[in-house]
Amino acid sequence: MQKALLGVGLTSVFMIGACQPASDPIEGGVPPSSAAVQEDRIVATTVSATELADALDLELVGVPSSYKALPERYDHVTELGNPMSPDVEQIRQLQADVVWSVTTLEVDLEESFRTAGIEAEFLNFQSVEEMSREIERIGERYDRENEASALVERFDERLAELENKRADRDEPSVLILMGVPGSYLVATEHSYIGDLVELAGGTLAVEADENVEYLASNTEYLQQANPDIILRAAHGMPEEVIEMFDEEFKSNDVWKHFRAVEKGRVYDLEESLFGTTGNIAVLEALDALEEMLYPEEGEG
Repeated sequence: MQKALLGVGLTSVFMIGACQPASDPIEGGVPPSSAAVQEDRIVATTVSATELADALDLELVGVPSSYKALPERYDHVTELGNPMSPDVEQIRQLQADVVWSVTTLEVDLEESFRTAGIEAEFLNFQSVEEMSREIERIGERYDRENEASALVERFDERLAELENKRADRDEPSVLILMGVPGSYLVATEHSYIGDLVELAGGTLAVEADENVEYLASNTEYLQQANPDIILRAAHGMPEEVIEMFDEEFKSNDVWKHFRAVEKGRVYDLEESLFGTTGNIAVLEALDALEEMLYPEEGEG
């Protein structure tokens, strides 16, 4: 397992991931709402926060603009622009009581919200555990404990199942490349995708010495890690990013010497499941990762 030294900030490069596409509802649904009353006027400025509000049966007065479909219940709700730069004046006009963003955008947005007199809440979706805590907190705040518990219990049941399998598995080493048009970085254990990989039973080939989510890439250094599997995450313009990765792997001879490339274990992650921050598609994402990490089990 390689220890990397050079950390790279997330917000300036990849926060288009906070606008990650909407996912399908979790299988089985959730119990009916325990209370229909909702006093707060809530604005969600990211897709992940919007999806969570829908899962918890909460109404919104403002949502982010997204090239992907948001839950239908918010079709006629005011759009507030890109999650990285929401329209603060519109938010003020909506007289919102609560404005939701995510912690990975806090450095970029906190000052603009404060200047506009808006008190924003930055939800921590940087790991499954932290996201579960946020879900429970919001559920308690709005009398949606049933809905919140249903989500978290499904997450916990799946994680327990995966944990029980660890003793009988030789965990593969995994390199995660996070790409946007024109560049890519290496995701660490402090990123949401890194957390998912470890929960699904993988060991990260590159870890961070400090609490940073992404590291600058260096192919020669990465080759020393020689991962069993390479995961390529594409964000923003996924088709363009996948083409970039394909060209990089084709034109840079270093990649052909990686064990993962030699064994044909290079996978492109579906953007709707693997965002730069967490979302409620945890179960689908873990299922997809387990198939990539342990394909021989699926064959049985």
